[in-house]
Amino acid sequence: MKLSVVILNYNVRYFLHQCIISVQRATKNIEAEIIVIDNASPDDSCKMVKEFFPEITLIENKDNVGFSKANNQAVKVAKGEYVCILNPDTAVAEGAFEKCIGILESSKKIGGIGVYLLDGTGNFLPESKRNIPTPFISLLKILGFTKKYYASKLSEEASGSVSVLVGAFMFLERNVYNQVGGFDEDYFMYGEDIDLSYKIEQAGYKNHYIGSTETLHYKGESTQKDAAYLDRFYGAMEIFYKKHFNSNQLLNASVKLGVSLAKKIKGSSSEERKKLAPISQEAIVLTENLQLLKVLSEKIEIPLTSSSKAIFQDTELTNTLFIFDVDYMPYHQIFMVMKKFKNKNNQFRIRPSGCNFIIGSDKSDEKGSVLVF
Repeated sequence: MKLSVVILNYNVRYFLHQCIISVQRATKNIEAEIIVIDNASPDDSCKMVKEFFPEITLIENKDNVGFSKANNQAVKVAKGEYVCILNPDTAVAEGAFEKCIGILESSKKIGGIGVYLLDGTGNFLPESKRNIPTPFISLLKILGFTKKYYASKLSEEASGSVSVLVGAFMFLERNVYNQVGGFDEDYFMYGEDIDLSYKIEQAGYKNHYIGSTETLHYKGESTQKDAAYLDRFYGAMEIFYKKHFNSNQLLNASVKLGVSLAKKIKGSSSEERKKLAPISQEAIVLTENLQLLKVLSEKIEIPLTSSSKAIFQDTELTNTLFIFDVDYMPYHQIFMVMKKFKNKNNQFRIRPSGCNFIIGSDKSDEKGSVLVF
């Protein structure tokens, strides 16, 4: 077995459905297995997996055991030479896994690999590549000064060494994962990927970022960035410092003050963020499926038309809802379009192959949108 893709799910049934479909497409030419581990989701995620994907491995936890423990649990039963830790609210571009395998096979010095992550609006997610978060850097990050937290010296579409990868997509040899002890189970949520990245480099490997292949990460669908998030982030950093840095009372007090200030800033800006939600004037469906077009026209209130890929020669499309049919456009093309038409008051929705729903997200820190038809 060449590759094991581990998807840890909690309560995101429709996003998990798309994630699995994208992984199946991306592993078409690879001997691979998919392992879904569910942390006691209250929705029908497990039922969906059994109904639509009976061939894949499903592990159903009776309790939410957290990110670290669940992923370690899944990797223990993995058979692949390589393992990819993947969030359920992602969609992987075709060819992404093959690029990762090619890079790892070309250099034994590389430990983990991350890729270009974009959110549901087509914008780059800077946590795709990060620096080691020293206590001072983390304090700056909590207060909103993120330049030193992210590996900004390496451009978004470049490739090269970075210190910290993101747990939404981490690709590495299974032997390396086991060598460094996998994810540290002292972390429940947040910080595990920083810790694992740090342990990989401490073991003598280099982490690597690929800017030439994308993965869509809705990000806000699994967790929202609220006051509770700031508390969890600080708690995770506190664990990290105690394990790898010299922590002290003055530092802890400073970071707690930073968390308190960040909460106040977050609260005062919430109404402003709501006002910035895009409002589409028309919808364009990229499909050759006339039945899909008919069904969507009955569900969507704004004017709706179908179009071919040729429409993307027009660079002035604004205030538009793009609906992509994956049976017509592969993910890597969809991501290219999203990047091209981002920040123009556009919205993006995807209909995964063969599915009766479209999904998307207009803000990377808020819940996503699902329309079932």
